Parts: sequence; structure tokens; C-alpha cells
Amino acid sequence: MSSALNLFDLAGRVALVSGAASGMGRQMAIGLAEAGADVMLADIDLPGAEETSAYIRSMGRRAVPVSCDVSESEQVEAMFSRLDDEFGRIDVLGNVAGEGVMGPPEDLDVSVVQQVAKNLVFGRFTACREAGRRMLVAGKGSIINVGSIGGWNSLGRGHAPYGMAMAAVIQMTRELSTEWAGRGIRVNAILPAQVLNAGLRARMADRPELREVFLGGIPMGRFGRPEEIKGAAVFLASDASSFVSGAILPMDGGNLAMNAGGSYPGGPRVVG
Repeated sequence: MSSALNLFDLAGRVALVSGAASGMGRQMAIGLAEAGADVMLADIDLPGAEETSAYIRSMGRRAVPVSCDVSESEQVEAMFSRLDDEFGRIDVLGNVAGEGVMGPPEDLDVSVVQQVAKNLVFGRFTACREAGRRMLVAGKGSIINVGSIGGWNSLGRGHAPYGMAMAAVIQMTRELSTEWAGRGIRVNAILPAQVLNAGLRARMADRPELREVFLGGIPMGRFGRPEEIKGAAVFLASDASSFVSGAILPMDGGNLAMNAGGSYPGGPRVVG
């Protein structure tokens, strides 16, 4: 193996990935394990996390599934205590889990916005804080926050709470990078566009017209695939990105280079 490829080697490292039961969380965890890492797999769907764990173990890596609702800070803290018991260290954190809620902003109760923030912002921050405390002691580590293009530009279509939360994730990534990069911790974010997971498939099955709306904002002309997060995650987790911190990496088929792929009331691509 060449020295360039060695830069991507994660052998001997420990990663914690939330949302590991399905979609991009599952694929990130598998990708990190394929690069050599042992993994703690967190999800509110424990049977799904156990299935991912079994797959990773079949590759010869160590994998520990754990139930965790990331909207509850106490559960995130307990998860890191379990990590200490199981592995005694953390080298990589992948923040993927968290649900958004959609609806016209004029109709949304503040409690809904608060719940989205708990899922997508407070859960990620708590995990970053807990990982950061441990990484600061070790003097090194990589944190990968999964955000969304909806946190960079407005998508419209009732995405206000989600977009607000994901914008906070982007700024949190920048702030933590600024705080910690000089002490060995790199903090970066990946911003996907529409990735063809179970949730997106269900939305388009319910409203088939959304397919063209979404594809209208992706110059590549196709949806993302969950497994396409592997390369970006391994790059950001590994020494291949040793001088990369505070980066906001689109994984969007060219969406942000063109525009936000959004819509607005009265616009040409509004479907409701």
C-alpha cells in the first residue's frame, strides 16, 4: 500500500456514530469500519443498530450498539459513559442522528421548533462537548457533523425549523473548530442534498410531484445515495485531512454551486 493510501487508514481508532441503524449513519459507520476503525453504533432504533453492528463484526471490526435518543442530553451523556467502559477512548465522532419536522411556519407551535432544535442542535452539541472533553485530554480527534444544504440556503416548502437548526449546526462546526483546532481536534461538517433513503422515498411516494421539485435543484440530475457519505467521512476522520478544520463540505450533486434548490410561495416550482 502506498503512503498516500495509508493516510486514510483508521486501524486502531475508535469511532462513535449516531443514527447508525439506517441511511447515512449506517453507511458512515460501515465506511469507517472498512477503513479499520472499531465503532460504537448509536440509534433510537436499537434493533437496527444491532443489525449494523453484526455486519461490521463480520468484517472483523469491533462494534457495540447502544440505544440513544439524541434529543435527550442525559442519554447522550450516558452513551459516552458506556463508550468509556467499552473502549476507553474516542478518535472520531460522527453526528448523524436527528429528526426534523415540517409545516407552514405560521401554523407551527414553538414547542415543535424547540423539539427540532433538541434533535438536531442540542443533541449534536452535547455529543460534540462529550467527545471534545475526551479528545482534548488525548490531544487529537476528528468530529464530523452531518448538516444539510437546507442550513446554508433556504429550501422553503415548510422547512423553517429544519433549516434554522441545520444553520446552527454549520455555525457550531465553525465555532468548535475555532475553539479546538489549536488543541488537536478537527471539526468539520458534511452538507447533503436529497439522499435517497427510506424517509425521502416515503415522502415522494406520498407526493410524487416532489421528485421533479427535488431534482430541479441538483445539476447532476440524480439523488444522492447513502453510501456516498463513506468517502467524505473517511477523508475527514483520517490523517488525509490533517490540515482540514472548520470545512463545510457539500455532498449535493452541485446544488449549492447552482442555487439553493429551494422554492417560495408563488414561485415556478411550488407544489403546495
